[in-house]
Amino acid sequence: MARTILESFNKLRGNLEITDLQQSTVSTRQQAVRNAVSNELTMSDSFLTGSYSRSTLIAPLKDADIDIVVVLDAKYFHLYNGQNGGQAGLLDLLKRSLKKTYPNTPDISRNGQAVTIQFTDFMVDVVPAFNRQGGGYLIPNSVSQSWISTDPKKHVELMTAANKIHDGNLIPLIKMIKGWNRTSNEEFRSFHLEVIVMQVLAGVRISDDSSGVRYFFDKARSYVKQENPDPAGYAGDVGSYLNTHEKVDSAVSRLETAYERALKAEDYANRGHIEDAVNIWRKVFGNYFPAYG
Repeated sequence: MARTILESFNKLRGNLEITDLQQSTVSTRQQAVRNAVSNELTMSDSFLTGSYSRSTLIAPLKDADIDIVVVLDAKYFHLYNGQNGGQAGLLDLLKRSLKKTYPNTPDISRNGQAVTIQFTDFMVDVVPAFNRQGGGYLIPNSVSQSWISTDPKKHVELMTAANKIHDGNLIPLIKMIKGWNRTSNEEFRSFHLEVIVMQVLAGVRISDDSSGVRYFFDKARSYVKQENPDPAGYAGDVGSYLNTHEKVDSAVSRLETAYERALKAEDYANRGHIEDAVNIWRKVFGNYFPAYG
């Protein structure tokens, strides 16, 4: 509970963080998974990617997924490029390899680009990759039977640099926006939101959390109607999943509602009605935002 807007947003920041014990569990588990792959397959590198590596993962951990890239020897690329089941065959190979270490894990499944291990406390997505000529990596898309060019390490570098420019306030704001998205039926994909936040706030100073999220909701209404290029320069429009007018309109509508509520909350706060402001912010962020008191 909190009695000021500043205190409320500070508690919001804390409520979005996973615990130190969970951090320790993630660290141990991800290393074990990487070792499980290296015990069965020849690989040149492995590393964490996704929200966890960019420090934008939000609680609760049970609703999160930890992404690991395993960079395999090129021999597997030649073995599964257009033959032996192609990209799906490569993912099946990775799945069989993980099963040897985790034979009793009830759910190890293959999806479009990764093998997912559903542990009792959180998920791990293992993505096979190959070094790409010219930089970055190639990862499989078993749905389109193609290879996707990407560079998750570059994404981490760009996020770290942008957060430094914003004096460490960009990542907490991204987590707030992700918290809003989670309480709003997750209309947006996580990485898409990160890209939009970086675009919206480029060259803008974050003066405080409440005005920062309000500014995002305002400007994002137009950004979501545009292409949002992969900041690493590889994957094209990261918002391409909003591929119909209906999906875009729905996304804009959710941003519009959040913006109107943010305006109303700020107005209440400016007039000294802190409890009313807190109640409106709770409509935006759900139970992530502390109650007044």
